[in-house]
Amino acid sequence: MTAVVPERRYLAPAPVRLVAVAFEGDAPAQPQPLRAPDTPLGRARLARGWSREKTVRALLSLANSWGWRVATESSLKVQLHKWEHEQVRPGETYQAMLCAVFQTDRASLGFNRPEPTGRVSELSDRIASLESLVARLTDALTNVQAVAL
Repeated sequence: MTAVVPERRYLAPAPVRLVAVAFEGDAPAQPQPLRAPDTPLGRARLARGWSREKTVRALLSLANSWGWRVATESSLKVQLHKWEHEQVRPGETYQAMLCAVFQTDRASLGFNRPEPTGRVSELSDRIASLESLVARLTDALTNVQAVAL
């Protein structure tokens, strides 16, 4: 079976036109404050004052300028969420791009830490242990109530 992959064509970004805006008084509060998890990657994004969407656009722009092939915008949004929440670690390509976009090194973004292993099995063992504890406590409570009556 042969897969046919369409060729990606990137358009040059349109020139940005700056517009001057004047207002009187204090600036209003931002309608929706930026949020990010308390992880090195999340803190780096907040330090820049970037939304996830802006970060994804920066990654796409960088990939375009470097001539690198990367995931689509919608896929990158999902991946960025997972990377920030440390559910998965970005591959070498994305680590290099994130370091360039945030102008920092791998250690600052938390990429030099050992990758967690066995999380699912450890959680399953812990859940089983807690279920066993609840069962023993329930039995003990039933015995205490039977003696008290």
